[in-house]
Amino acid sequence: MAKDAIDTRHYDVIVAPHITEKATLLSEHNAVVFKVAQSATKPQIKAAIEAIYRVKVAGVNTLTQKGKTKRWKGKPYTRSDVKKAVVTLAPGQSIDVTSGI
Repeated sequence: MAKDAIDTRHYDVIVAPHITEKATLLSEHNAVVFKVAQSATKPQIKAAIEAIYRVKVAGVNTLTQKGKTKRWKGKPYTRSDVKKAVVTLAPGQSIDVTSGI
């Protein structure tokens, strides 16, 4: 039962894979980009990726993308901030983010 609680927390840390042109270029260097929870720390992200995908993580870099100011029907609003994690995998490891978990 304790194992289920740990898995649930890991899924709360990792929100979604972030698939863009730049993230695809990073995959050539054995790195994968994920959207993560705002409160997630680097050790939590590393533990979640290793548990969910069963790979060895070499390093985690994080960044917070500030929300853009947009307009809708003439009224301005701000998109939510997004925290991203660039996860570098150990040599020989890989994650296919196009398939489901």
